[in-house]
Amino acid sequence: MQEMHGKQKDAENADIKDLDLSQKRGKLNQRGYLLPVNEEIITRARVPRSGQVIGIVEQMMGFGKMRVRCVDGNTRLCRVPGKFRRRLWIKVGNIVLIEPWELSSEERGDIIYRYTRAQAGWLVRKGYLDRNWM
Repeated sequence: MQEMHGKQKDAENADIKDLDLSQKRGKLNQRGYLLPVNEEIITRARVPRSGQVIGIVEQMMGFGKMRVRCVDGNTRLCRVPGKFRRRLWIKVGNIVLIEPWELSSEERGDIIYRYTRAQAGWLVRKGYLDRNWM
C-alpha cells in the first residue's frame, strides 16, 4: 500500500513540475498551491470636496503622525483620526486625502482617505493630480 501511495504521489508531483510556465498563474506556495494574483480592482475614487486637499506621505513621525506634502504647496503634520486608525494603514509614498484643521490649517490636518494606485491614476487622468508632482 505504501508503495502504491508513493507512486501516486510521485505522479501528482510530476504533473505539477511538467506544467509549462505559461500555464502557471502566479507563484506556488510551500505546498505547491497557486497563490492568488494581485489584480487591482478599480473602485470609485473620492474627489476632494471644499476644504480637502490631496497629499503624499513623505515621512512617518511615530504615534500615528505623518509629514505630508500637499498639492497646495504646504507640508502638514497629519494624523489618522481614531475612527480610521484600525482600518487605514498608511506607508511612505501613499497618496492620501487630507482635511486641514480649522486652527492652524497651514500646518496640521487629518488623513481621511488613502488612494490605491488605480485611483491615483484616475486622479491624474481627470486632472486632480499632476504626474510631475508625484
